[in-house]
Amino acid sequence: MAQEQFQKSRDFKIAKIALAFALIAIGFFIACLFNALPSNLEHPSSLFTSNQVHAPSDFIKEDNILVYNDRIVINVDNASLSKYASSGSMLPLFDTGANGIRIKPNSPDEIKLGDIISYERNSELIVHRVIEIGTDEQGIYFITKGDNNALSDGKVRFDEIKYITIGILY
Repeated sequence: MAQEQFQKSRDFKIAKIALAFALIAIGFFIACLFNALPSNLEHPSSLFTSNQVHAPSDFIKEDNILVYNDRIVINVDNASLSKYASSGSMLPLFDTGANGIRIKPNSPDEIKLGDIISYERNSELIVHRVIEIGTDEQGIYFITKGDNNALSDGKVRFDEIKYITIGILY
């Protein structure tokens, strides 16, 4: 009798484990089907995202990107190219091998949360992401931080800002 009860208990545990694996497999299959739906958009996974990070503004509209068989042309007024120092502060977004496309902002209103700006401090050009925008007794300020840095840079004033990065080329 005890042997029979032990066998039933063991069979029940095996059935529960099999059911759990079946549910996981079904969930995985459904997720694969969902990701296989036809779309011309890429779907980044947010499965492991822990902090809210704002994406940069969309400065380059689709109408300004011309794709030919032998080249791509991006029409941006008053743009210049930038190269980056090997500080590592913006990893994994970019490092020394990347080229940036940048523009000079005309007003603080052009700079949004998530934008990557270049500002000058102590004769050094620093390239970090805007994580906060606020105002105080001196006016508008931007709090920036390198994507790979633990601490923010403090308040950056508009007159310190030299560029907004509008594209990264690898």
